[in-house]
Amino acid sequence: MFILFLIMYVLTVFGNVSIIILVKTNHHLHTPMYFFLCNLSFLEVWYTTASIPKILAILLGKHRSISFTGCILQMYFVFSFGSTEQFLLSVMAYDRYLAICYPLHYSTIMDFSFSGKLAFGSWLCGFLVVVIPALLISRLSFCGSSVINNFYCSIDSWIVLSCTETYVIEIVSFVTAIIVIIGSCLVTFLSYIYIIATILHIPSAKGRQKAFSTCSSHLAILIIWYGSTIFLFVKPTKQTSLEITKIVNILSLIVVPLLNPFIYTLRNKEVKGALRNLLHWGCDSTPIVWMGKGERDKSSHKNGDILYRLRLQIFKWLRQLKFI
Repeated sequence: MFILFLIMYVLTVFGNVSIIILVKTNHHLHTPMYFFLCNLSFLEVWYTTASIPKILAILLGKHRSISFTGCILQMYFVFSFGSTEQFLLSVMAYDRYLAICYPLHYSTIMDFSFSGKLAFGSWLCGFLVVVIPALLISRLSFCGSSVINNFYCSIDSWIVLSCTETYVIEIVSFVTAIIVIIGSCLVTFLSYIYIIATILHIPSAKGRQKAFSTCSSHLAILIIWYGSTIFLFVKPTKQTSLEITKIVNILSLIVVPLLNPFIYTLRNKEVKGALRNLLHWGCDSTPIVWMGKGERDKSSHKNGDILYRLRLQIFKWLRQLKFI
């Protein structure tokens, strides 16, 4: 289990950081769409980092305890990043809605100033909306077992352990989840309904197929994300099985962030072209080495040859996986 979690965490961080670097280093990707994708990738890195390193320590049998303050902070950041992702997904759907339904006005409406405000608003709202539930949980009393039956400090775990009345915190958490999840979900899927309606009017069959292929990939990750988060948080009581909740938590915490780089970008034609340009220079040219004297020449040639072979192997793997 530890090895599986470690591999998935490393791949999640590597994939999302790679997307950020790729967009940053390619000027033709400096558009609002990829600006939002960079925000999403940056968010996914911190969303998984807020919980997975502690989970890995627990799986190793070390540091199985956590302080009260540390648990509150972990819960706050996990739910804040999760709420921010909800808002970002709805903003990204709205961006695609404008691009497909109003292509002539898109560049005027969705300029970098407006896209920056939307991204900033998503982060701000995501972190503010969790403040009240976190404050209410910090005031709960605990007089029994202090063992958390979960992979991380979740709201359900706090409620189960509390020996005081939790009705208020349950209602507040439920209302917060309704506002964040259902609200953003409605915006997202309404945007895609209009997108699909517009695509159906595209005269070219090839154009419709291409557009539907992109939408289906996006909708697949949206269904997984919204399905898991609605199950986790939009429930009025604490009676839901914690064992089922833990399984769905894994889906939300690590599987979705791992899939995002592949669904949103690596299957995108423009990103595949940028990735091909980044790797292809090292596959069709001679190795680049630093020239020195004596043994330094041999060492440099050897290192350059290793780097060349590594680039070539990565290029071949990506070609086999049809990413480029």
